[in-house]
Amino acid sequence: MHRIKLWFFVVALAGALAGQETRYEKVNPAPTPAEDAKPNSAKVPDAYAIEGRFDRVLVLRFKYNTDLLDGIRKMVKQEKIRNGVILSGVGSVTGYQIHQVSNRSFPSRNMFVKNPTAPADIIGMNGYVINGKLHPHITLANPEKAFGGHLEPGTTVFTFAIVTIGILNDGADLSRADDKTYR
Repeated sequence: MHRIKLWFFVVALAGALAGQETRYEKVNPAPTPAEDAKPNSAKVPDAYAIEGRFDRVLVLRFKYNTDLLDGIRKMVKQEKIRNGVILSGVGSVTGYQIHQVSNRSFPSRNMFVKNPTAPADIIGMNGYVINGKLHPHITLANPEKAFGGHLEPGTTVFTFAIVTIGILNDGADLSRADDKTYR
């Protein structure tokens, strides 16, 4: 009888731990260590403007149990979006995975935070599509806090999710916009 109780305790504990938030850190180096150590160049301005116009705006709706990042990737490919701006996002999720920068020196590090059983509202979303590649950020909220970071696989839609993307004309060049070595 004692073994049966112990077995049920272990199973219950394993189930509870499987639904807990997990975190791990990962170094995100540049293509070479020399690029991480590269100083700022006077030839690269502190800030610059990239001009473009919206050719169209798409409102994407995702249904229950859809992986949000995968769904956005599929729509970007289907709609042949080369460069765009993620303007907004709303909805809810049954669980999430995000990452955030976790240090202040190169090489940069990312902290990945995953909780597959934590429901949350999507209270905001922004980011870019750069040469067909996604760079989405998401802000989530639960009754205790608001939090966010880079959207990762494993963020699963609950009730629905709506994401609005402004598609830029072909003249907009975002190719260096998120290049951390362009400094």
